[in-house]
Amino acid sequence: MKTALNPATNPIVLIPARLAASRLPGKPLAEIGGVAMIVRVLKAAEAAGVGPVAVAAGDSQIVAAVEAAGGRAVLTDPDLPSGSDRIQSALEALDPAGVHDTVINLQGDMPFVSPRILVACAGLLASEPACDIATVVAPEASPDDRRNPNVVKAVLSLAEGGRAGRALYFTRSTLYGDAPVWRHVGVYGYRRSALARFNAAPPSPLERREGLEQLRALELGLSIWAAVVDTAPLSVDTPADLEAARQFALGSAR
Repeated sequence: MKTALNPATNPIVLIPARLAASRLPGKPLAEIGGVAMIVRVLKAAEAAGVGPVAVAAGDSQIVAAVEAAGGRAVLTDPDLPSGSDRIQSALEALDPAGVHDTVINLQGDMPFVSPRILVACAGLLASEPACDIATVVAPEASPDDRRNPNVVKAVLSLAEGGRAGRALYFTRSTLYGDAPVWRHVGVYGYRRSALARFNAAPPSPLERREGLEQLRALELGLSIWAAVVDTAPLSVDTPADLEAARQFALGSAR
């Protein structure tokens, strides 16, 4: 899938990954249908065709798996505190001259992410001059999403029937009313200057309160825009999620 973007943007896609996940250690290398999860994410990112793709790896084993699959990876400090810090480090190593002015941060735990999600994220940066950071939302999967603190909700300024809007807030709290509730999908596109400013700032009060780092960006005054996609991709955070992903892969292979 190739999509022409505004020539004023020149994206690179970076996928942060490390083995020391608290709930599912080693998950980037967990096999799903015979393919390591990080390799599945890599191939989806490459299929989007929005720019070159590399894995920002916290461990040499991840680098080896990516390179064995024909991908590109850069080894970063395993002690970096967050994925955004990891992509900043990889970006400086891969592109010290600043050729790429936008950066797509794709989480390494979404093995079936649609390439359309990356296209939508990159497209916002290309089409909205006021957008510092782009992200993606999807409709709630069920009414239970509204009450589930593990489902991050995005509050958007969005015209009825619109497919993109400015994000006003993100929360784990219950949202009420008849308006649609948007599930936040953890894919981000940064203008390079916005990524540097975000990483240079300490965690903000709202970020600490909600446990959501995107609130740091809002408190800094950065403008976040969200594109609407039809469904949220499966994210693997726990052993149960991994089993669900393996079952999904089995069903897709039939």
